[in-house]
Amino acid sequence: MLVSSSPRDAGARSDSADSADPVDPVDSVLDSLRGAVDPLESRHESDPREGTDLKTQILRFFLTGVLSAVVDYGLLQLLMLAGLGYGPAKALSFVAGTLTAYGINRRWTFRAEPSRARFIATMCLYALMFGVQWGLFMVLVPFFHGLDWSTFWATTIGYVIAQGVATVTNFIVQRTVIFRVR
Repeated sequence: MLVSSSPRDAGARSDSADSADPVDPVDSVLDSLRGAVDPLESRHESDPREGTDLKTQILRFFLTGVLSAVVDYGLLQLLMLAGLGYGPAKALSFVAGTLTAYGINRRWTFRAEPSRARFIATMCLYALMFGVQWGLFMVLVPFFHGLDWSTFWATTIGYVIAQGVATVTNFIVQRTVIFRVR
């Protein structure tokens, strides 16, 4: 287990009700990258929830979503280029994008401490959103193919529509249920 060098994290973790929970793997990777990814972290040591008003959270969620979408969509196209069908390729790329989004949103967008319960709740939400997103994608791609669209455009537009529905739902549920300020 990697130990955080931030006094904010160390104090918060020892006071946390979930301190006996093991650290999630995404948290461990992000801890090891802390210096390279967030060199300004020390500015927030006095108040870990500082800057988490609705407007800030929406902006951070959007930026995290863009990065996660690049991971998801980029892997989708690479896997299809490698010969994997669009259904299995979308499933695998969704997992990669989801793990990216969870790690960044928990730490940066919502500034929440690691918690097994929160991780499980988020993964359940993502599983539900996978069903919605994958289902929409699997309906839209053949529909667009029926309009004589190329595979590139059919998968791209199908991806954007399905991703949009999942993104709005994810933000609302994460902000109001999973990462709400208690």
